[in-house]
Order: sequence, then structure tokens, then C-alpha cells
Amino acid sequence: MELTANPIEKTCFQLLEKAIQSEATDLHFVPTSDGYNVAIRKHAVFSKIGQFPQTLGSRLISFYKFLSSLDISEQRRPQSGSFHRSFSDQNFSFRVSTIPSIQLRESVAIRIQKHDKIVPLSELCMKPEWTRQLSEAAAFKQGLFLVTGPTGSGKTTTLYSLTAHCVNRLERHVISLEDPVENNHSHLLQIQVNERSGITYSAGLKAILRHSPDVIMIGEIRDAETAKIAVEAALTGHLVLSTVHAKDPVGCLYRLLDLGIHLEELRQTVIAISAQRLVTNSTGDTVAVFEILQDLQIEEAAEAITKGQRFSLPVEQKIETQSALYEKAIHAAD
Repeated sequence: MELTANPIEKTCFQLLEKAIQSEATDLHFVPTSDGYNVAIRKHAVFSKIGQFPQTLGSRLISFYKFLSSLDISEQRRPQSGSFHRSFSDQNFSFRVSTIPSIQLRESVAIRIQKHDKIVPLSELCMKPEWTRQLSEAAAFKQGLFLVTGPTGSGKTTTLYSLTAHCVNRLERHVISLEDPVENNHSHLLQIQVNERSGITYSAGLKAILRHSPDVIMIGEIRDAETAKIAVEAALTGHLVLSTVHAKDPVGCLYRLLDLGIHLEELRQTVIAISAQRLVTNSTGDTVAVFEILQDLQIEEAAEAITKGQRFSLPVEQKIETQSALYEKAIHAAD
């Protein structure tokens, strides 16, 4: 790493390097009564790695905001941005998100991602059956393919794996619309939402459609406007990939209904919903288990919702059951 005489800059990059060496996915600055705690997240576990007094912690946060082109003077509203840097000859993206707490002290989360890190679908899925299901869904020429799960479950990794499959195996033109672009990938054209420059989700999608994409990736469906855009894009003859925060595939359908999407629109567009969780195997590697809703199961789920009933997949397909069985097998092997 390139050293600098500026102690603030040096400390900021040392913290990032320490998080990378620990194979962490996130670096957090959490305000306390007398300063800031610094922690990393690895496999959904928080570990404290440092503590700074309030003045020094605020200066470190300001530098991260400067790198991310955020408003350093603004501490009253949430902000998000990103920056890129090389460590040990490897390129990384850092997504910075701030949120104010009491007394205008900010909490900061930095998501760490390696450039062009693509996990093939065959390696992403623990079972060949899941690889087949995801590949079949990605082969559709039109529709809405959603990936769901809690924070830190690997949704973004799966999304980029799907886009790489569409480009490399299916020879399709893929364009992404992200807010912000979390990770640079050479296999797809990435567009970043920038409302100050007039690139909203709506304007960005209209521009993307003029470039004749086969596949459109929308980083996350988080509000009614984005949900409507995703459905409209799927109805105009494109395959749309996106993520939604929900507990399971059926919960994803209810979430879209809450965002103002009509049930008939879901029937017409949704081709597959994949929920996932991360588990650690006996060698310490992190792998994903999936619960995939597709084909007739989507129609059955929509019919159950119409009747006010709760649709449920067979127990052997439930993600909670699979995670528990996998963890039990690992412990037994140990």
C-alpha cells in the first residue's frame, strides 16, 4: 500500500487494509458516548478492531466521505457514495453509507468488494439442482428474476454471477442501473443513479432502453418507483434481474404488493424468485443454500394470495430447513 505523510489518510487506508486482510465484507464506525468504535463484519459476525476519540473519529469519517464525493458539511441526512482503491495489486470498491445519530454524530458503514470478483453459478450453488434452476431462469428472454434474503446473505454476489452467466454463456448484452455502483465489472455496462445530474431510476431506464439491452440489472428494489420501473422493463420484453429484502420467496411477492405492484402484473412478469442464506462448511469456506420459487409454484403462490391463503413450499425446499440440515451435517462431520 502506498503510504502518505497525512496521518488521517494513512489511518483510513490502514483500517481498510486490515479489513481486507481479515476477509471482512464491511467496516463500521459506530458512535459511542465518548467516541467511535470501529468494527468489521465477517460471516454476519461483528468484531471490534479499534476505538477512536470523537474528534479523530469525525476526521476519519470526513476523509471517507471526501473519497466518496459526499458532502462533508452535511451531517443531518443520510448519504451514500463509493470510491475505488488498490491494495496489494488488487482493485477494490468501497460503498460508503452514512446515517446521523443523536447530536449529529454519524454512523458509517463501508461495504468492501473486490473488482471483477465473479463466482460461477456452479461454485456459487452447493447443489447442482440449484445451478440448473438458476441457469434455466437466466435463459428466459423476458421477465422479472428476483433475488431475496437478509443483509449479508450474498444477494449481490449472486446477481453479478447471473449477469456474468448471461454475458459469457448466453452472449447477451447486459446493462446495470445501480445506486450506487457497488463494484466495477468489465463484463457489463454499468450506469450509476445520480439525481443531481438528472440520472434518476426513471431517466436512467429510458436511456438504457435506447441501447438495446437484452438483460437489465437493477441493483435493488427498495421503493414503489423502482418496483414500477422493474415491472415496466420486464413487460417491454427484457429480462430484469434485481434484489428485494424479504424473508423468503413468497415474502418477496408480498413485499412487491406492498410497493404498489398489482398481483396480475406479478403473474405476467415474475419468472423466478431465489432466496438464499450463507453457511460455513467444514473447511471454513462460505457457501450458499437456496430456496427457489419458479414455474407452476409462482402461479400457485399467486392463486393462494388471491384466496387470502398462505402458500408454502415443501419442507425439503425450505431454506431454514436446508440451513439447519447443512449445519447439522457439518457438526456431525467435525
